Amino acid sequence: MPSSINTTSMTITHYPKNQSSNGGEEEELSHECKELLLSLPKEKGWRTPHLYKYQEFWCQAIEIQSIVSFQRHFQASDNDVVLATIPKSGTTWLKALAFAIVNRKRFALENNHPLLTSNPHDLVPFFEYKLYANRQLPDLPNLPHPRLFGTHLPFPSLPTSIKKSGCRVVYICRNPFDTFISSWHFLNKVDPGSKAPMSLDEAFEMYHKGVIGFGPFWDHMLGY
Repeated sequence: MPSSINTTSMTITHYPKNQSSNGGEEEELSHECKELLLSLPKEKGWRTPHLYKYQEFWCQAIEIQSIVSFQRHFQASDNDVVLATIPKSGTTWLKALAFAIVNRKRFALENNHPLLTSNPHDLVPFFEYKLYANRQLPDLPNLPHPRLFGTHLPFPSLPTSIKKSGCRVVYICRNPFDTFISSWHFLNKVDPGSKAPMSLDEAFEMYHKGVIGFGPFWDHMLGY
């Protein structure tokens, strides 16, 4: 039986985890997702052994499972605000700015403002990393409106309900050279879950081919 917990005013339904494993990066994947991976092109990953090409962009195996659930289940409202970025483009800054603007009448600029005590990624949750991760189904209608969400997904892969609604999609684009260098430094020196350090030349070749999380870069930008 699924169980429910309340997290930041939302209910998330947890389903029993799949205990089978098909390699470290594919632990906890559903049988359906593992079958899907077998049909997808793959390349060496930056932080995981592989990146998979899914719907014409590159991402990790565990992300695909969350994305499929997001695409199937999310229902947009006309006053939703979706913040879209490719990784390392100023996502945290954009989330903090958007949260402050949308909630300027709810929270005074005092010591108890949520941005002083909470990470912007908790205040503006990612669809693929937070809300639909770990085989969860969030109860989003209970969230206060306007609802703020974040995603790294390219525009063509957003759920139909977003594209057909009147919700706002805010996109931030950063110079691709800066995005590349930020990604390389983050994955080599900051992220404790990364693999062995990758040389700058190897990383640049992969980035140039478009093999970067949610890339290719130009496809992502032009889609929005």
